[in-house]
Amino acid sequence: MSADAPRAALDALRLVDHHVHGAMPGDVDGAAFEAGMSESSWAAPAGTTHLDSQLGFAVRRWCAPVLDLPPHVDAAAYLARRRELGAREVTRRLLLASGVGWFLVDTGYRAEQILGPAEMAAAAGARASEIVRLESVAEEVAASGVPAVEFADRFAWTLEERARHAVGLKSVIAYRYGLDFDPAPPSVAEVRRAAGRWLRRGEQEAGRMRLTDPVLLRHLLWVGVERGLPIQFHTGYGDPDLTLHRCDPSLMTEFLRRVQDRQVPVMLLHCYPYHRTAGYLAHAFSHVYLDVGLAVNYTGARSRAVVAESLEVAPFGKLLFSSDAWGPAELHHLGAVLWRGAMAGVLGEWVRSGEWSSADAVRVARMVGAGNAHRVYRLAESE
Repeated sequence: MSADAPRAALDALRLVDHHVHGAMPGDVDGAAFEAGMSESSWAAPAGTTHLDSQLGFAVRRWCAPVLDLPPHVDAAAYLARRRELGAREVTRRLLLASGVGWFLVDTGYRAEQILGPAEMAAAAGARASEIVRLESVAEEVAASGVPAVEFADRFAWTLEERARHAVGLKSVIAYRYGLDFDPAPPSVAEVRRAAGRWLRRGEQEAGRMRLTDPVLLRHLLWVGVERGLPIQFHTGYGDPDLTLHRCDPSLMTEFLRRVQDRQVPVMLLHCYPYHRTAGYLAHAFSHVYLDVGLAVNYTGARSRAVVAESLEVAPFGKLLFSSDAWGPAELHHLGAVLWRGAMAGVLGEWVRSGEWSSADAVRVARMVGAGNAHRVYRLAESE
């Protein structure tokens, strides 16, 4: 086997995107498309667009050929071709070209605007499973008019029903509070008091049931732990709704210690710029895993450096591939294309230098791209 073997293996591999959202099925105009290419909620500076970025340049380099355009075509021509083909065809082409064989779809964020798991599978000629978001389930329960004294039982029952066919759970406590939360499970009395405060406040806000109470957020986590499925945590990079320094996964260390004996896999998502910290946690704790999804797309031509750093101290059985794509299907395609290219470049360099054998590089590529996700999420059992 040669230094080119990792590239060949990665090209042939049907990836498991272990954290992804649905693609947007409808036509996306210029402004909406541009907005989908940034985590910022603000307009780009005058005279520029959000496509003037590593991500925007990567779209024009790697997605343009899928739409029968030359690489690096200008943005106006790209958007015109997108309109000409129509959203359905653009989405079909980009999802198919991603080479993803299984999507694990987080359905808890603006699900009404995007494709669900079954629709993603059909569009991509792939398989798909659901990841259930804890906070979304709690907000659905609250909106149903549940009294505070019944909230905990109703949430547990609803989560059991919603997660019956899911392969994992997800928490956005990083957004709603921060990862510096009290790691201890709250008492029954604390949960009831907190539920009462939240439900009264929700009524006063005309049904806006967004959960930010730290006691209830902790309660959801511990109910999720009891469920036994892998739990995904947003960490690091994201939109301005979070406070970045409170999204450092090392802030969760005491929680990780408390759940270690439960052997519930804790999946640290995205992680950038704390991906080296996440790698340490995956090294130190038997139940911790990580990816660098989202960061791969947003670093574009520099994604190879991020992927290389993720391979520094984390055991290779603890790394997974994800795109964290939401909305324009370009993000789903790019997540796969950039990650394959970065892994092939890093592993190929190590083979050429004699640091790694070609056989080891191929084995690690297959582990991170698909094998680890199949094992941790027990995908064979979910078929």
